[in-house]
Amino acid sequence: MLELRELYQELILDHNKNPRNYHALDHADHEAEGFNPLCGDRIKVFLQMDGDKIKEIGFQGSGCAISKASTSMMTAAVKGKTKQETEEIFNQFHLLVAGKTIETFDQNLLGKLAVFSGVREFPVRVKCATLAWHTLRAALKGEEGKTVSTEIISTEWEAG
Repeated sequence: MLELRELYQELILDHNKNPRNYHALDHADHEAEGFNPLCGDRIKVFLQMDGDKIKEIGFQGSGCAISKASTSMMTAAVKGKTKQETEEIFNQFHLLVAGKTIETFDQNLLGKLAVFSGVREFPVRVKCATLAWHTLRAALKGEEGKTVSTEIISTEWEAG
């Protein structure tokens, strides 16, 4: 189990130091900003859609290792996916990191994103891991100009 935890830590550190898709998209047709006031994470997600499919995705910003790694791995996981497929991955990721009980999640659907399973043990870090996902969701809904805040997200989770 210790070897697996170390492998997970290495993967998160790698994505933090060498984030994938870390760039703005010149021809983005959807974008959104996210902010975690507790940790100071601030990101912007850029999308170029091809119909209902994410053709290109990029991000810029700064944040803690969990936030940056989650954003990097998210971009790799959803590139080429439809809005519905992305929503399914979002829901599974949310169960993984923020579920109130130990839920069964789809390992095949999440793939490497399963490295964030330990985040649920640190409630403050859940916001770091999920900020990018909520920002992506806002971009897909066309909520440009609205900044996603983890403080609003927390209220929505508790209510819903």
